[in-house]
Amino acid sequence: MIAITRYRVPSEEADGFAARMDAVLAALSASPGFRSGRLARTVDDPALWALVTEWDGAGYYRRALGAYEVRLEFVPLAAMAVDEPGAYEVVSAVPPVPES
Repeated sequence: MIAITRYRVPSEEADGFAARMDAVLAALSASPGFRSGRLARTVDDPALWALVTEWDGAGYYRRALGAYEVRLEFVPLAAMAVDEPGAYEVVSAVPPVPES
C-alpha cells in the first residue's frame, strides 16, 4: 500500500520543512513493513508538497505512525497537512524501468 500526505508549506518555511521531513522519513524507514519513501514538491505550486511512502500493508503504516520516534518528528508538521484521505491500496502497477 502507499500513503500520501500532502502539505501546504509557506515559502519561508520550505527549507526547514524539507529538513524536518528528512527526519520523518528516517524515523519511518526504521519501522517494520516500510518499503520506500520520498518527499516531493509540485512544480506548478511550490507551496504544495507530498510525502509518499510505500508499505507492506496498512497495518504496518498505522503502527509506524503510532511509534514514539515517528510521532516526535511527524506530529509538529501536522498543522500544514492537507485534510484528506492518505492511505491507498495499490490495485495496478508496472515494474520499474531498469536503468541503462
